[in-house]
Amino acid sequence: MQPINPQDATTVSALIEEQALTKEQLLTMLRQIMEIRALENQISDLLGRAELKGASHLYAGQEATAVGAVAALRDDDLITSTHRGHGHGHAHGDKAATTADDKQTHYNKMMAEVLGKSDGYCKGKGGSMHIADVAHGNLGATGIVGGNIPVAVGAGLAQKLLKTDRVVLCFFGDGASNTGNFHEGLNMAAIWDLPVVFVAENNMYGMSVPWEKVSRLPDIAARACAYGIPGVVVDGMDALAVRSAVAKAVEAARRGEGPTLIEAKTYRWFGHSHSDPRAYRTKDEEQSWRRRDPINLLRDEMQTMRMLDDVEFESLQEAVQAKLAAAMAFARNSPAPDPAEVETDVYAPLKTTAADVSAERALRDRVRSDPNMRQITYAQALVEAAREEMLRDPKVFIMGEDVGFYGGAYGATRGLFAEFGQWRVLDTPISEATIGGAAVGAAMAGLRPIAEIMYVDFTPLAMDQIANQGAKNRYMFGGKTTVPMVIRTEGGAGRAIAAHHSQSLESLWTHFPGIYVVMPSTPYDAKGLLKAAIRGDNPVMFIEHKMLYGVKGPVPEEDYIIPLGVADIKRPGKDITLVAYSRMVWRALEAAEVLAKEGIDVEVVDLRTLKPLDIDTIVASIKKTGRFVGVSEGYENTNFINEVMAQISDLAFDYLDAPMVRVAALNVPVPRAEVLEDLAIPNVNRIVAACRKVVS
Repeated sequence: MQPINPQDATTVSALIEEQALTKEQLLTMLRQIMEIRALENQISDLLGRAELKGASHLYAGQEATAVGAVAALRDDDLITSTHRGHGHGHAHGDKAATTADDKQTHYNKMMAEVLGKSDGYCKGKGGSMHIADVAHGNLGATGIVGGNIPVAVGAGLAQKLLKTDRVVLCFFGDGASNTGNFHEGLNMAAIWDLPVVFVAENNMYGMSVPWEKVSRLPDIAARACAYGIPGVVVDGMDALAVRSAVAKAVEAARRGEGPTLIEAKTYRWFGHSHSDPRAYRTKDEEQSWRRRDPINLLRDEMQTMRMLDDVEFESLQEAVQAKLAAAMAFARNSPAPDPAEVETDVYAPLKTTAADVSAERALRDRVRSDPNMRQITYAQALVEAAREEMLRDPKVFIMGEDVGFYGGAYGATRGLFAEFGQWRVLDTPISEATIGGAAVGAAMAGLRPIAEIMYVDFTPLAMDQIANQGAKNRYMFGGKTTVPMVIRTEGGAGRAIAAHHSQSLESLWTHFPGIYVVMPSTPYDAKGLLKAAIRGDNPVMFIEHKMLYGVKGPVPEEDYIIPLGVADIKRPGKDITLVAYSRMVWRALEAAEVLAKEGIDVEVVDLRTLKPLDIDTIVASIKKTGRFVGVSEGYENTNFINEVMAQISDLAFDYLDAPMVRVAALNVPVPRAEVLEDLAIPNVNRIVAACRKVVS
């Protein structure tokens, strides 16, 4: 694990000449490296004195990689970063700043964010591992190893679809190259020739485990051949060498030649985190790398070329220390976030108004009362919704498994591939994580993706990307980004296809702040809710039921949306409030008809959206009926209906005349045999029995 041999004077001269670098450009790179080092040393000191809380993964020693790579970009290019991302954030932010004052402001905001202060880049909500400046092309750092790779792929896809020549630079460590995101992301970028330059910073250790213990290949770059893209190894301690390699990759990407994988061999001065004593490394090894300190290396290269003298270097050192002192003063004087901010920035504001809600209610009444209203299937309604939104907004596109020729597993995108072409309806590899993450990146870069994951059973494969990146980015980045994406999937039992294709996993998705969950039961609801989800500025998990695609119902031909967070009373009644959603609405209605013959008048409330939840409609119904039964096809354990019941207990307990009852799936994997499958999920008999119980 020895460092790459140093460049000789001839090579240094060639690198400078090849890149036509001026003294001013070289001084800028040296200053940035020194500023990153000063920042990291200061953070280390703050951690040591417990003035700084939380985790900080320091970048000292690796500065040449960030500075050299970012120096090869244009000001409008984008980056994605990692948990060890201070260097990337500073190099990119300093490049984007045009004046000395702007550069100081950027440095101030970096330090303030690390300290969790309100004047930081993310208002103190992101902290050390989650610095972002999305408006200027820094799509953010992630605390999940490899979590930013699919996001970079999505941002690169956005550039291709928007027909720009911008490039995305994706930084990650050697540990990330052993994750599934690495394979899925590089493969997807390669097959679509996306303008992404992947920079693997191999600092030789994944936490404490040396690289040779986790890979048979000595070089990460050797893996590029598996994806049919160039792989380059570069000295990550030498900013000039890094800049040269990245510049060539960037220009190839701009020409439409696709991605490159660059491996920068580098070394971190500190441990993986502050608590790491580095006992797994020898002092001789550390000293051999420290002899190639990126600051000294670039200084010596410039002095070799007579572009820097000792006086200039000392002056630069003094300026860096003054800048750091100013940043520390700013950060210490910045106030802590206002406690009132704790619940802000989770969601982008809903665009619908009270007038929209009233208009949809009136339309709903007209649809129900018009015997001549056209009837279409649930699947046709979904196709119409997607088509209309794609015609209305060129930034809307569809991506997912088998969405092209066959139109998805249940034909819910059928015909759109032929109409809009392969770059508006993209068939992807079977790569759920990168489908989810690419949707995040594309959304943050200006598009409105509809990403399809064939079954809800498969969505946990994309949970990191959708929940940790898509759902949390707005909050972590201080409300300074939006992630307008829809994840379409289908769930539920009924086709006797057993436990891996029949679950109702909506409760998983309702758990995460920052993402909405929609589950329509009728063609009318499916169309209006999908259109609203596409037009909104938040991530939406849009879950359809596999047994509803062929169900027909009235759907108006005019343009309409259904505001999220508005329940629908499918059947009015006075004795029981029966709350359901998705396919269970139909079983609830069947049960209500059975009970009507016994003189029990049931009000069936269709939630339509689980998040946002229309608890007001439920409470109003309970005030009228005094009884509650909730029906859900999800497992009884931690079922979403449990949350509904908890809110009722808080808001309407005094109006209940009987204990609440839930009807849910048994706590068993969904069985294959039809007779067992019907017993495992709520059926009409179980719903009727629950209703009888609350009135007995």
